[in-house]
Amino acid sequence: MSSLVHKLGLSPELSWHDVYSLDDPSLLAFVPRPAHALLLVFPVSSAYEKARHEEDKSLPDYSGTGPKEEVLWFKQTIGNACGLMGLLHAACNGMTRDLIAPSTPLSHLITDALPLDPTSRSRLLETSDSLAAAHASAAAEGDTTAPAADERIDLHYVAFVKSAENNLWELDGRRKGPLNRGTLKDGEDMLGAKALELGPKRFLKREEEAGGGELRFSLLALGPSLE
Repeated sequence: MSSLVHKLGLSPELSWHDVYSLDDPSLLAFVPRPAHALLLVFPVSSAYEKARHEEDKSLPDYSGTGPKEEVLWFKQTIGNACGLMGLLHAACNGMTRDLIAPSTPLSHLITDALPLDPTSRSRLLETSDSLAAAHASAAAEGDTTAPAADERIDLHYVAFVKSAENNLWELDGRRKGPLNRGTLKDGEDMLGAKALELGPKRFLKREEEAGGGELRFSLLALGPSLE
């Protein structure tokens, strides 16, 4: 994950770190702070799908465009690319955007995407040779074979970011648009108590209340590099 965002142009000052607990202060202390974004891997369970459909049916299709958007959101149209979508949402929003090097794939992507509507942004991702090359290179570094684009996968990625206006946004290309989950305090990062409650813990609580017993959750935080 870190290799991919660095190949795309994010400063090596930031890297992805495993988060081993949402509640244990001693384990949270291992994660470099401040955390600028979170990337949650979660099971696409029946409880999640029910909640997603119920919330989305009352929402309009997102049509935001232009530099005044609070967050830059991409609709996912590429199969099994939810990890890449999560990385893009994390890197292109909030304070992280300021740490993107000029004349890199990420900087060009933001410049090209901002004036476009969501449909055109999806086409931009579909036709980006630099994104495809960086994604393939990073996938080759992993220990497991990357799934085919049409292979059915029951795990998904969602990004959580804090905007300049201190709002916590849930960014998922499978939804109808970006989702504002609430306001954070000045100086509160994405591993603060309220950010965790409004973000990742909502997903775990839903599974617990559904009695599904799903344990396939993982969380990454984007924060200062250790090297």
